[in-house]
Amino acid sequence: MSSSEFPSVASSSSGFLQRPLPSIPPTATILGVKVHALTNAQTLALIEAFIASGQPHQLCTVNPEFVVAAQQDEEFRQIINAAALALPDGIGLLKAARFLRTTPLPERVPGSDLVVRLAELSHQKGYRLYFLGAQEGVAEQAAAKLKERYPNLSVVGSYAGSPAIEENEAIVQRILPTQPDILLVAYGAPKQDKWIARNLERLQIPVCMGVGGSLDFIAGTSKRAPVWLQRLGLEWFHRLLTQPWRWRRIWNAVPRFSWLVFWSKFKPKRPAALP
Repeated sequence: MSSSEFPSVASSSSGFLQRPLPSIPPTATILGVKVHALTNAQTLALIEAFIASGQPHQLCTVNPEFVVAAQQDEEFRQIINAAALALPDGIGLLKAARFLRTTPLPERVPGSDLVVRLAELSHQKGYRLYFLGAQEGVAEQAAAKLKERYPNLSVVGSYAGSPAIEENEAIVQRILPTQPDILLVAYGAPKQDKWIARNLERLQIPVCMGVGGSLDFIAGTSKRAPVWLQRLGLEWFHRLLTQPWRWRRIWNAVPRFSWLVFWSKFKPKRPAALP
């Protein structure tokens, strides 16, 4: 990801720092999964409020694949629905909300872009970041790339580790002394989200967010779709071309999700039980 590809806090949310912090926005419900109806600017403002509060908050970057997975994984669904923010990371969610006539979702809040915006905000505000997950060395590469762009960025730790229960205590003990304001966990969904939920109260970190492959994009070890494909909502097509072995995940994120949304609207209603 070149410096020209880095999203800017100022360009994407001009003036948000001067506005009163908004309340938590309403949610859309898509196949039983709640997604907050917010903008990128509102997300950053709320994150600032979370950090100022000093209380722990979990953020989930919800996309159609999350929603499909949550149909079979009740624990995952409950984690998303209990999150302080369930961000609409996926154009399919915006279209589904419109189709189902639930609360409209105003815009995408892509997790990969949000990581970079958090780095810029941290550079400005002095927030402390910790990167957990990805392959060995990726978090360090991502931190170095971000520090080139934002020299005042404070990354207080990075560690690949594993979401396995056997490693849980050692990882917690590694993170606790660093006292970050923001913890970014890159184990992929739902493992990263379950890891955060399991350790949220213990860590007492104001903002904990699962970021999937975002660190790989920033480090340059994986190539993100061109901006024009992102704007068209066709990142899935780029992934299919460049990573065809992920076809099963793409199936869940596009055709299966679309069918489930369509069926949920038009499936026959069960008749009421007789008294």
